[in-house]
Amino acid sequence: MQRTFSRRSFFSRSAGLGAGAFLMPRGLIGGNRSGQAGQAGQVPMIASSHANQTGRNAVAAGYEILAGGGSALDAVETAANIVEDDPEDMSVGYGGAPNEAGVVQLDASIMDGRTYNAGAVGCLENIRHPCSVARIVMEHTDHVLLVGSGALAFAKKWGFEEENLLTERARLAWLRWRENLNESDHWGPPEHLRDRPDLAAHLNRLHPEEYHHGTVNLLAVDTAGNVAGITTTSGYASKIPGRVGDSPIIGAGLYVDNEVGAAGAVGRGEDVIKTCSTFYIVLRMAQGRSPQQACLDALEMIVARYRNVNPDYFPGEHFVAVNRAGETGCAAMHGRARMAVATGAGVNLTEGPGLR
Repeated sequence: MQRTFSRRSFFSRSAGLGAGAFLMPRGLIGGNRSGQAGQAGQVPMIASSHANQTGRNAVAAGYEILAGGGSALDAVETAANIVEDDPEDMSVGYGGAPNEAGVVQLDASIMDGRTYNAGAVGCLENIRHPCSVARIVMEHTDHVLLVGSGALAFAKKWGFEEENLLTERARLAWLRWRENLNESDHWGPPEHLRDRPDLAAHLNRLHPEEYHHGTVNLLAVDTAGNVAGITTTSGYASKIPGRVGDSPIIGAGLYVDNEVGAAGAVGRGEDVIKTCSTFYIVLRMAQGRSPQQACLDALEMIVARYRNVNPDYFPGEHFVAVNRAGETGCAAMHGRARMAVATGAGVNLTEGPGLR
């Protein structure tokens, strides 16, 4: 006789059978909510992995929707679009970091905890708001992920207009990277001027650009208790064309469950994909861990996976999470983690611990 289980019973059964024990480093089983607390819970709320001014503006706009009784889905999309519009943010949307060929390719995902529905796009070119295309995939197709030229054609069918996403700042950063990539190629100044930067005037135009791989996560709980999330990114600067990171992969860059909460990932996507990190964070919250503890658990898991191969390898992951009660948490592999959170008390910055 075939047996069926609800998703609630799956989580309960997983906890009882020790699914966490299979995945977790020793010493982390049996945690409870009373440990390292993140921000106390308030609903409605919206959180962003971006703690800069744009991130704060984004959650403030998202919270206006929530305060008016709007949905978590509308709130995270509106907030994510604000970050995607920022030309100074080289990690997402317009002005995002170009790939190896100098082309901006965007990835994004969205998930609705209320319906257990999800949509995503990968390697999408010339469309400023990839998360909005992902929402159309979620709501108007039976698919989850569209990529490349197919994703672009789909977006255009729904009225999204193509535009050049490469800003001057991003273009100059790419040119600087390209000139310094290989001393043996033919980029850069003429050979007889390579030791005379004072005579190679164009070198003075291309100032070094500080760039860290980045992504933005938006997670929200609305007044009805529904949870939704978005992850959107331009991925690694100078990535190989066609590379898809964790951001459009449900369970890696984003996971949402109405009965538990949501989690998002920033950092080296390859590690996040291989460990299904955000699904794992939500699973750990279902087992009683606070959002912040669950984020730390995921970092510990990644370190444990590489321990037998390279014990000194600590990739630069950063996780954010919220539970259905509106409690928040974040943690980073290196240094302190930060997130912007908007509630009825205003917009506040929350810090979380670093594993190292």
